[in-house]
Amino acid sequence: MVPPAFQADPAEYVSPEDYLRLEREAEFKHEYFQGEVRAMAGAGYMHNLICANLTGELYTRLRGKACSVVGRDQRLQIMSGSAFVYPDLTVVCGQPEFNEKKKPDTLLNPTLLVEVLSPTTSLYDRSDKFMLYRQVPSLRQHLTLDAQSIHAELHTLDELGRWVLTETRALAAVLDLSSIACQVPLAEVYRTTDLTDFNGFQRIKRIFVVLLLPANLS
Repeated sequence: MVPPAFQADPAEYVSPEDYLRLEREAEFKHEYFQGEVRAMAGAGYMHNLICANLTGELYTRLRGKACSVVGRDQRLQIMSGSAFVYPDLTVVCGQPEFNEKKKPDTLLNPTLLVEVLSPTTSLYDRSDKFMLYRQVPSLRQHLTLDAQSIHAELHTLDELGRWVLTETRALAAVLDLSSIACQVPLAEVYRTTDLTDFNGFQRIKRIFVVLLLPANLS
């Protein structure tokens, strides 16, 4: 159910100021883009488990450093208030900056942003939302993690201002989060998910088929 505060005509323009005022009172979260307010869907168990695993790994590695990791309730402002979004995970290095000093709830300067993909949000997170993220001056890396299979895509901003993609489906891979001086094994990110067990079952099943097929044909 969408809170009454946001039960407006979809074509009706909502100002950034009105969005923030209503969002702070709303029971559920909404994202904002150029006057349009969009209700956010809830996340599934696998999505939340991957987020929790990565949060734990980053918390341990960032302890004692000048970087902090926060979860999916952290709102981010983009393009001087023309967009407001909620990444799944955000890492800030240095002093956090907010759009209002009196209400420090809308972040301006993330270093690393993470999205865990679901079937309903994958296209948006990897295209339109990433396009918005690239407009954040402080951002240095953007990581997406698939919640349906072992798959990571890491975009890194190089010294020439180009976003360079590193992609892996290998459970033995290590995520090089150079922007925050961390390396995280992908196996730890997907730990206790059924994806690793499923992949192992698939490998066993393929071997089983290969071994039995000649016998069945004889």
